[in-house]
Amino acid sequence: MSGKSAVRQTIVQLLSHMRDGKEIREYLHRFSQVDQTRFAVVKVGGAVIRDDLEGLAAALSFLQTVGLAPVVVHGGGPQLDEALSAAGIASDKVNGLRVTPDAAMPVIRDALTDVNLALVDAVRAAGGRAASIPFGVFQADLMDEAVFGRVGEPTGVRRRLIEAAMHGGEAPVLACIGETPDGRPVNINADSAVRALVKDLQPYKVIFLTETGGLLDADGDMLSTVNLASEYDMLMEADWVTGGMRVKIAEIKRLLEDLPLSSSVSITRPEDLAKELFTHAGAGTLVRRGEKIFETADKADIDADKVTDLIAKAFGRAPVSGYWDNLDLASAFITERYRAAALVTEVSGAPYLDKFAVLDDARGEGLARAVWGRLEDRFPRLYWRSRWNNPINSFYFDACAGAVKRGDWIVFWTGDDALSDSAPLIDTIAALPATLQS
Repeated sequence: MSGKSAVRQTIVQLLSHMRDGKEIREYLHRFSQVDQTRFAVVKVGGAVIRDDLEGLAAALSFLQTVGLAPVVVHGGGPQLDEALSAAGIASDKVNGLRVTPDAAMPVIRDALTDVNLALVDAVRAAGGRAASIPFGVFQADLMDEAVFGRVGEPTGVRRRLIEAAMHGGEAPVLACIGETPDGRPVNINADSAVRALVKDLQPYKVIFLTETGGLLDADGDMLSTVNLASEYDMLMEADWVTGGMRVKIAEIKRLLEDLPLSSSVSITRPEDLAKELFTHAGAGTLVRRGEKIFETADKADIDADKVTDLIAKAFGRAPVSGYWDNLDLASAFITERYRAAALVTEVSGAPYLDKFAVLDDARGEGLARAVWGRLEDRFPRLYWRSRWNNPINSFYFDACAGAVKRGDWIVFWTGDDALSDSAPLIDTIAALPATLQS
């Protein structure tokens, strides 16, 4: 068996309980096309290392099992607080940055090295291969020594240590310790270190592994997607967005501005990393620069040729003759480059998702999740149907409140309607004529 075949078989075995193999292979193929030094930068907070080291190590080891090698950079906030307290050194912060007097730097260096070695040892114990690189990667200048002490702003990244680890088959694990031009070690904020790595490596993915597992909305529910092109201003002005969350969103926007449109940021828990990376539904918050999504109920606002071409490409079959002319549109959500669209009509007075069409690469970029999020906000109650063997049904099952099979179709719905209340409507939907050519 070839190495590639073995990798594919392994990922199917490990994730078969979550998704069908086709969906998994789609993501694995996409990730495997990226130079491995550019697959992903993973940022891990010290609290995750303290509270879930075993789960974290298993998640990082899993990526290696399927042939993917992330660059890991970690912080160590709780560990530094404890070490500095034990040394009798105050742990003050200015503008979110830890003030680092000369006496604190040796303590910080030793504490972060201990955290680094503990993570590397845990990855190895989980069956992975990791290289401890606590310092030597980040070049930095002191920010303002009078205010912050030995706190540095990264000015460059020495790739040689990262590439040497990867060529040896090991995931590089970096601590946030920099070095000034005159050789002095400095403390670097973890987000600043991530930004420097991202700018230099240009990764396909940036992953934040956190205890919350994503960004939470006003009700404490997970935001599955954030499309910065259409949602950034709204989020930054929302009353329910806390100061810390506002800073995080702004930082992510800054990260993505240095990356190609195909890159994205995922925020998730270690135990959900595989699901976030390898499934359409995900398990966390996916943030992209994205495309603007426009909503309209007027077919005159829509380029008919582009939307019918999108449907044909997404489903592998063209719409039936007269489909667009006969469509009684209630609402449409379409990305600006016509790479994803949701077309809603009405059946017996209920909103019915007639088409959810997404190009394959747009699914990988999170546009499907972004359009679906807009659709859910607009239509808390919604019905749709799908062929029983449609590979995207796993996504639909995650999104629905209920589903029932009728012949060759599965009819899905969201909202609180009981099956007994919806039975006549479900039969009507299942009996609708086909809208795609056979």
